[in-house]
Amino acid sequence: MSNDHLTLPELLNAGLHTYPEGIFSSTKRDGVWKETDVATFKEQVRHAALGLWELGVRKGTKVSIHSENSTEWVMLDLAILSMGAVNVPIYTTQHGDQIKYILEDSGCLIHIVSTDQLFKDTKPLMKGIECVKKVISIRGSAHKSLMPLTELLELGQKLDKEQPALFETLQKEVRPDDLATLIYTSGTTGMPKGVMLTHYNIASNVEASLEKLPFPAGAFHGKAILSYLPLSHVFERMIEYMYISMGCRIYYIEHVDEIRDDMAYIKPFFMATVPRLMEKIHTGVKVKGQELSGIQKQLYYWAIYRTEQYDPEHPPAGLEALKHRIADKLIYSKIRALFGGNLAGVVSGGAALPPEIFKFMNAIGVVCVQGYGLTETSPVITVQYPGAMRIGSSGKPIRDVEVKIAENGEICARGPNIMQGYYNKPEQSNEVLTDDGWFKTGDIGRIDEDGFLFITDRIKSMFKLSTGKYVSPQHIEGELSGSGFIEQVVVVGFQKKFCAALVVPAYANIQKKIERDEVKTDGDLTKDPYVHKLIEREIEKANQQLSPWERVKKFVLLREPLTIEAGELTPTLKVKRSVVRERYQKEIDSMYAEE
Repeated sequence: MSNDHLTLPELLNAGLHTYPEGIFSSTKRDGVWKETDVATFKEQVRHAALGLWELGVRKGTKVSIHSENSTEWVMLDLAILSMGAVNVPIYTTQHGDQIKYILEDSGCLIHIVSTDQLFKDTKPLMKGIECVKKVISIRGSAHKSLMPLTELLELGQKLDKEQPALFETLQKEVRPDDLATLIYTSGTTGMPKGVMLTHYNIASNVEASLEKLPFPAGAFHGKAILSYLPLSHVFERMIEYMYISMGCRIYYIEHVDEIRDDMAYIKPFFMATVPRLMEKIHTGVKVKGQELSGIQKQLYYWAIYRTEQYDPEHPPAGLEALKHRIADKLIYSKIRALFGGNLAGVVSGGAALPPEIFKFMNAIGVVCVQGYGLTETSPVITVQYPGAMRIGSSGKPIRDVEVKIAENGEICARGPNIMQGYYNKPEQSNEVLTDDGWFKTGDIGRIDEDGFLFITDRIKSMFKLSTGKYVSPQHIEGELSGSGFIEQVVVVGFQKKFCAALVVPAYANIQKKIERDEVKTDGDLTKDPYVHKLIEREIEKANQQLSPWERVKKFVLLREPLTIEAGELTPTLKVKRSVVRERYQKEIDSMYAEE
């Protein structure tokens, strides 16, 4: 591998040198924003790296970070990378037994945790994890055995005075093909697998993705960026490296349910998101109109319905452009105010973005692009960008990345971003990596005549009805989730005559409609005839967009939403279908009782 390729510290340090004077980032804790200036950040990276060196961390040593997003997370990440050690990020939502497995499988020497609350689930297991020699607490701890981060920094500061050239020496020894991180994929089945990514895997992805931004890189310099997706996930982490390389000021929020207030405070220019957040915003906007009346209501929905026809590739012209400007002045500008008023663009990843949401965001004046990739691909394979924003597609491949469709319809990718394999799992690595460098994604898709990639479904998610027809549940779920009265939905039907669905209603929106319509209910909305009929109508609307064999014939309403904590969703909000099927087998059987 050429030494011309960058390591991640080289990439990030180049970005840090371009920063405006003053604040690098802000982290919200207990409702208060804590700012960190660039000089302090760089100094802490240096001292944290040297402190880890004193604790026995060397090139190739595994160090885990189990923490919420924060300035300290990024600082420790860069410290680990700067000495050639390997960062093993852990989701805050992962259970103790999974954390134990990750620490032991990776052979972590140092485990970093943010708070005692987060450490609670892991603490009883630590004595049995022989590889971990020291646990460091970012925010301090009541446990005497845990080293405070402040002590680690003091340790490094002392060593820096004794050996002032050591940090630079360690940085120079890092090579592009060195392992940078082991990211344990959340997975929808079984224990997670450690994805091995090198510095060059990720740095090449950052550099190629920078070329496909919806605005010139210079437009991001000094701008406020909101970070809420977990840094443990490769999507947010890679795009964070992009932010730093462009000199952005990053804000780490505390709770996602406070995101609306945080947006008002931060007034972000750009953010990475997953479709679920935008779906909730879209639903809220549609339901909000029900509170209006008369001409106001008519005007509101005239503007909202216009978004359903919007195509970024062919924006309105002539008279339609004039109508769009009127809608923007009267309605869309007020919607943008909900994002803080300065939001120019968003990039969506992690799951398919429904066309309705894609059109809505772009129509209201926020450039919304969608990308596609996996942890194993560092992560970006394809992405949309201005001039290449086809509705329903995931865009085109980034520089140096090839994409092809195998005979079975599976998407395969090849390029500098492809992982080295799964840690300690050569057989599973060989199952997805070919001898000539192709990675089998496990997704089904197609490439159109202009080179746009369209994702159909996961191979493992697809099922066959007893009629012989193949069904893509994610496609159906995407149509159903467009309803403002459906919060979550899981489509089933393997070896059955028809598709059925487990539906979590959007109870808050339904309650508002019940009050507006002055309907009396008995309290249990899952059994209420009015609610059942409402959901039935919403499903019928969606069915009109589906092929006959895809249409949902029966459904059951669930009282509680699917959650990460209950093991029904992965940390990136993907449905663990096997868990859901097992948990709700009785409800599923009831829908097929007559069959």
